[in-house]
Amino acid sequence: MKEVQFREAVAEAMSEEMRLDDNIFLMGEEVAEYNGAYKASKGMLDEFGSKRVIDTPISEGGFSGIGVGAAMNGLRPIIEFMTFNFSLVAIDQIINNAAKMKQMSGGQFNIPIVFRGPTGSAGQLAATHSQSFDSWYANCPGLKVVVPSNPYDAKGLLKSSIRDNNPVIFMESEQMYGDKGFIPEEEYLIPIGVANIIQEGSDVTIVSYGKMMNMIKDAALELKKENINPELIDLRSLRPLDYDTIINSVKKTNRLIIVEESWPLGSISSEISYKIQQEAFDYLDAPIQRICAEDTPMAYSKTLVEAFLPNKEKVIKKVKKVIYI
Repeated sequence: MKEVQFREAVAEAMSEEMRLDDNIFLMGEEVAEYNGAYKASKGMLDEFGSKRVIDTPISEGGFSGIGVGAAMNGLRPIIEFMTFNFSLVAIDQIINNAAKMKQMSGGQFNIPIVFRGPTGSAGQLAATHSQSFDSWYANCPGLKVVVPSNPYDAKGLLKSSIRDNNPVIFMESEQMYGDKGFIPEEEYLIPIGVANIIQEGSDVTIVSYGKMMNMIKDAALELKKENINPELIDLRSLRPLDYDTIINSVKKTNRLIIVEESWPLGSISSEISYKIQQEAFDYLDAPIQRICAEDTPMAYSKTLVEAFLPNKEKVIKKVKKVIYI
């Protein structure tokens, strides 16, 4: 095992796959000369050259469309958005072309493309640079949506995403690029659509994904001091969603809390709550609780940012609510 930063795990995944397949290339703003806005493509231009690591103009709709066309013609593009907030400029290419082309062509075209970059809040970046569109993309048939929470998962899931013949939305976090973790020296893959039980427990199931997992781990440590033993599930991918792991956990703990950085309406927590009440309602000893971002655009003020986002105190309060109901 070796210790790497999250950004290094991303760069390793892309580089390893590009060494294996000449059809893979990386395209996006500042991915080449600048080594990536968050240094997640450091050294790749030197190794692979300007034909495979390509700096683009500030034109997300344009270079996303180039990526979709390249995928239709047998290449395997990785399209980096400097932030998924900017993917809204390219959403027509993602939703109406990448996600639908296989069906609309009667199976004649696979679209093996990865759209990747940071998602969610990264501090005081205000309303238009702090949004989580995880549930938006997960709502669209034809896409796969992956949100890793640590360097190990980032590398294994990104390699699987690059090899997938379907379009994959791969969402990272600006606030996690410097996070460190251990990964194997040898090659490994993590299958898309399989959640990870990162801590087994008996009192309550807490489900989340992405950078929220670090906060939930901290909350779990506080809860253990009060003899509350939560089971923690990292979804890792939002489409496909691993319902079975959640259902089986709820059947054991009889309580469920879902935490996500997205807004509450039409959220991943809404979908999971519906599925549990359909498949495991009789096992619940308390109403399902969820913690989402507040239902408003995020402000710039540090105090309001802290109030807007899920946090450890909110998780602990919800856990006690379902246990001591």
